[in-house]
Amino acid sequence: MSAQEPMDLNDPALRARAVAAARGDAPFDILILGGRLLDVVTGLIREADIGIVGPLISSVHAPGSRADAAKAIDATGSIISPGLIDTHMHIESSMVTPAEYAAAVVPHGVTTIVWDPHEFGNVHGLDGVRWAIEASRGLPLRTIVLAPSCVPSAPGLEVAGADFAPPVIAEMLRWPDVGGVAEVMNMRGVIDGDPRMTAIVNAGLASGKLVCGHARGLEGADLNSFMAAGVTSDHELISSADLLQKLAAGLTIELRGSHDHLLQEFVTALNSIGHLPSTVTLCTDDVFPDELKDGGGLDDVIRRLVRYGMPPEWALRAATFNAAQRLKRSDLGLIAAGRRADIVLFENLLDFATKVVIASGQVVSTGGRMIAGIRSLHTAPLQNSIKLPPLTESDFRVPSAGKRVRVATIDRPRFTRWGEAETVVEDGFVVPPAGSTKIAVAHRHGKVDGRPRVGFLTGWGTWRGAFCTTVSHDSHNLTVFGGNARDMAVAANAVIAAGGGMAIAKDGQIEALLPLPVSGLVTEAPLEETAASFRAIRKAMEKIVDWKPPYLVFKACFGATLACNVGPHQTDRGIADVLTSKVLESPLIEILEREE
Repeated sequence: MSAQEPMDLNDPALRARAVAAARGDAPFDILILGGRLLDVVTGLIREADIGIVGPLISSVHAPGSRADAAKAIDATGSIISPGLIDTHMHIESSMVTPAEYAAAVVPHGVTTIVWDPHEFGNVHGLDGVRWAIEASRGLPLRTIVLAPSCVPSAPGLEVAGADFAPPVIAEMLRWPDVGGVAEVMNMRGVIDGDPRMTAIVNAGLASGKLVCGHARGLEGADLNSFMAAGVTSDHELISSADLLQKLAAGLTIELRGSHDHLLQEFVTALNSIGHLPSTVTLCTDDVFPDELKDGGGLDDVIRRLVRYGMPPEWALRAATFNAAQRLKRSDLGLIAAGRRADIVLFENLLDFATKVVIASGQVVSTGGRMIAGIRSLHTAPLQNSIKLPPLTESDFRVPSAGKRVRVATIDRPRFTRWGEAETVVEDGFVVPPAGSTKIAVAHRHGKVDGRPRVGFLTGWGTWRGAFCTTVSHDSHNLTVFGGNARDMAVAANAVIAAGGGMAIAKDGQIEALLPLPVSGLVTEAPLEETAASFRAIRKAMEKIVDWKPPYLVFKACFGATLACNVGPHQTDRGIADVLTSKVLESPLIEILEREE
């Protein structure tokens, strides 16, 4: 299924059939018997049977009062819930195709996702978004695709594989499969009234579709300005105080599971209110392949929230009814006569294991296993996206004619800030300042030169090798982190030869490689294989860097080039700062002492 449903619920013949079945004058297609229905409006659980006609719920009635149906489903002992709705996510973050993603999450009860394919958009432009839409068709997973709003995320500070100017956004919004404007990440552009970003937001408002946000760190006048422009949601929460502030401001919250270290305090804050606000929805945002394989999708977020103390009725309401209200989809998110038959039978409200999943009236999963067929779309249009020659060790060094120099540094992995350090020059190249880590970003889309721009990071631990990735938000240029130029070149060349992906090098040898030849972001391999390869990358990473806690190193690496966020960030153009629009092509600030 895509945003365009396979069968219109307003079809007169369908409605007439559903009415007749509800009256008792015709049998149901499916009758769910003996279950306990969780009413996501009241939070109460009651015994009820449910009759389905086509994709429509025809009747919710007293248990045992009807038995006439073409197919009966025994729900004894089950909790019956609407299908889960993930309000903000990126399939590409799981490094698998849409078909493989659907096969992973539908058996866990996820029946609708809201996908921002800005990763494909940044690499392939409109062709990437068109592919995303086409790849979603025919899946047993309703996919509402959004128009990527910030391609690139920080124009002038980085170069992506495409540039979505306002007319391009307006074109996508005219497509019936597009549900709105995806997360508006160029916060500064919106707040400062930049003509490009103003026109993009206004195009979303004119379309009558969603205008979704990315309000990381905004407060006070900046937050008000961002919302006054027309942005209505946020998932980039940084603390419980931030959550409560944005709830009070009136934003729809897409509470994301990708930042588990914050969920406990979010639950505590929401519990202190005493009820679940109707503007709280749930999302996954980014799920790595091993996490998807081991934990699932939005169901995993629900499990963790309940484990941290959120009432299960609240978690399910946020993931169903509240989400449907946000999406303006009155057919979704509620089990009631006249609504769409997206239904999940959970074994209990602790581990949320599924017995049966129904999507638009079709049984698509039983016993946690997919039984519906899934169509895969060929990926040939997204191949061969790495347009770089092999790189040398010298490409990962900073040349200088001096003897002693002052260089700019990017301090701290999160909430970065400008720093400076003094260091020496040996053999014509700057020696990395003590305690620093090298970062190099090479443009890989063939739009401008691909010479790596090298910078120095502080607060990134001690590196004994190098990590290269083409998953590098959001322009997805080739990005390398490391402690020495040799390993950086080895890792980079392995990724270039693989057509994109990730590699870890140590002592001049490749320790682990994950090829991602589809856009440099995704593989056609099965999830199980992709998850195993990513686990190998994780294990190899522990050999080359000391990072506490270890699991956050990938979030830091993948987000290190996200130039729309406040503070300096390394991009393919140099060290860029969105607040000042400043770009330093080289970190070299001043020669303090010249060679005699």
